[in-house]
Amino acid sequence: MPDRPVPRYTDADPAWIAGHPHVQRVPSRELTLFIRRDFLTPDECAGLIDRIEAIRRPSTIADANGDIGFRTSETCDLDRADPFIAAIDEKLAAFAGIDPAYGEPIQGQRYAVGQEFKPHTDYFEPRGMDFERYCSVAGNRTWTLMVYLNRPAAGGATRFVKIGKTVQPETGKLLAWNNRLEPGKYNGASLHHGMKVRSGVKHIITKWFRERPWA
Repeated sequence: MPDRPVPRYTDADPAWIAGHPHVQRVPSRELTLFIRRDFLTPDECAGLIDRIEAIRRPSTIADANGDIGFRTSETCDLDRADPFIAAIDEKLAAFAGIDPAYGEPIQGQRYAVGQEFKPHTDYFEPRGMDFERYCSVAGNRTWTLMVYLNRPAAGGATRFVKIGKTVQPETGKLLAWNNRLEPGKYNGASLHHGMKVRSGVKHIITKWFRERPWA
């Protein structure tokens, strides 16, 4: 991380993120999307994979529109009471420049051969039937930070459908994107597809930040 005071904003400042070394901003007028290779070390990735493997469960989704194959991965919530997880959590918050109080717990995900997460957005639709259930306390999701923990033998890319950008998994690579255009207005161009793994297994972690502190 750069040698500069870390802000604790309620929302990420793209200029802060862009100021980190080795950060690439994807050229797009529609979506604010950053890539940082080697954000996590191989040892950090291995430690996260071990924890995901120990507590994984079938993934769920707020609204799959009746498609039982919409999200077929396994998932888990990583406990910040674990000092190792707490250190990763602080590292993610410092990268975004967001006060950790606004972050959800880190979620781990595992994709075996044939598993995927079909095109979706991370924010909750304000007119959706489950909006009040998921957003009444902390508000909607603002930024997503996602890190690949390994590189599967084949497949497992993330495709941002509306901007035509496909990102290949690499161990330790971070993606960060803004789910909003402005407060109260969400960005459909953040639609992304966790594509099928063709060979091997893919592990990732995802960190979401909210509009208000996470209870």
